[in-house]
Amino acid sequence: MIEAAMIWNEPNNKSHWDPELDPDWSRFADMVTRTGAAIRAVNPDLTRVLGGMSPIDPLWIQRMEGHGGLSEIDVVAVHGFPLDWNLWPIHAWPEKIAEIEAVTDKPVWVTEVGVGSFGAEEVQVFGVSRTAELLVGRVPRVFWYSLFDLPQEWGATTRHREAEGSSYYRHFYMGLIRADGTPKPALDNYAKVAGEMGLMQWFHYQDPRLDDAVKWMKQLGTKQLRTGLSWADSFRPNATDWFDRQMDALADFDVTVTFCFTPEHLGDGQHHTSPPRDPQQFADFCAWAIDRYAPAVKKAAVTA
Repeated sequence: MIEAAMIWNEPNNKSHWDPELDPDWSRFADMVTRTGAAIRAVNPDLTRVLGGMSPIDPLWIQRMEGHGGLSEIDVVAVHGFPLDWNLWPIHAWPEKIAEIEAVTDKPVWVTEVGVGSFGAEEVQVFGVSRTAELLVGRVPRVFWYSLFDLPQEWGATTRHREAEGSSYYRHFYMGLIRADGTPKPALDNYAKVAGEMGLMQWFHYQDPRLDDAVKWMKQLGTKQLRTGLSWADSFRPNATDWFDRQMDALADFDVTVTFCFTPEHLGDGQHHTSPPRDPQQFADFCAWAIDRYAPAVKKAAVTA
């Protein structure tokens, strides 16, 4: 069920990787190389995806290549939210993809794209349809962010929260389904392309929405899902039981699993965006998860 493993999330965004602790991303590149090699050792057929960049930045890709950070990567990924956070129009999507294709020969996936309903739900309706027109068929994988609105009481996974100003509150309106479980108008538009445009949905530790998400995705006809397994969560009580339940529930979908979030006690900065003091520990966690949920398939011997 796992078709790809993504190494980290938005590593060129300070909400997910601390540039003060790793200003040239050399530590990140080292961690990616170790992790990619560890995943390959467990399952050499699994696609390895570099954590989706946000903002879309060809110079960052070139820097990663200069550090050797693409040597154990099969796909690079981008994230874009042109009607909410980015300073470019939604119609520029093909140009943004081309900017990355110009600096790497690796395939480009769009592993998060979304339009929120913060200002008006009609904007999201337009956003789903226009995004599909621009990206479906243009890149191998597109994941819409997200299925569910983030409940206000949970808080967004970002270091800066209210310091982001009004943009922080857009985090809570990116779903196709409201936090109370009622669908937004854009859900019907997504349903028309669900077989070609996947969904990106984070599931929090012991997330009560998991079973409802599976029901909705099957009803919609969604085939591809991107989600995450948190390294930090792996230190919670009964973490493996939760990971097992989550991955078992998602067994009917083609899953891109994202590994990210540094445990506070293992990072220099003691927060989830910190480079780990020992990057091999992150690589080992990812290898453990792949061995558990996506081990290599043994090929039957061919006899004459």
